[in-house]
Amino acid sequence: MPTPEYVLKLREHIGHEPLVLIGVTAVILRETSDGTSVLLGRRSDNGALAPITGIVDPGEEPAIAARREAREEADVEIEVERLAWVHQLPRKTHVNGDQVDYLDLTFRCRWVSGDPRPADGELTEVGWWSVDDLGEVASDDLRERIRLAAEGVGEAEFRR
Repeated sequence: MPTPEYVLKLREHIGHEPLVLIGVTAVILRETSDGTSVLLGRRSDNGALAPITGIVDPGEEPAIAARREAREEADVEIEVERLAWVHQLPRKTHVNGDQVDYLDLTFRCRWVSGDPRPADGELTEVGWWSVDDLGEVASDDLRERIRLAAEGVGEAEFRR
């Protein structure tokens, strides 16, 4: 996955030191006669099955980042309905040694249009999965993001 230019410029100054970035997860849902489906993609870097995710650009509204990532990664248009979860992910050390602390904003989104397809190379496949059958999703954390967004009621979740 290409690293945003502004992150590369920051890395010139801080090297591999921890960098705090804001990430978005777009849990894109679609209602059909068979129930609720969620749009998932298989990541090209590690083969993991996950919802659409990405980094918020400087000055960008997080909900707009979620819409942008849906277009860029899966070629679909979405409506961002609500914030479902705000949580800090454990520090990640990338293969090159870069350390990142991601603050994730998980949004409940509704599919509006477009036939999902791997659009920018970040995903190798994209498709609809039943929210009741998420066993292949890459992690408990990602399954929790989907669960909280799919519930679609109440206020956003904040873990203390």
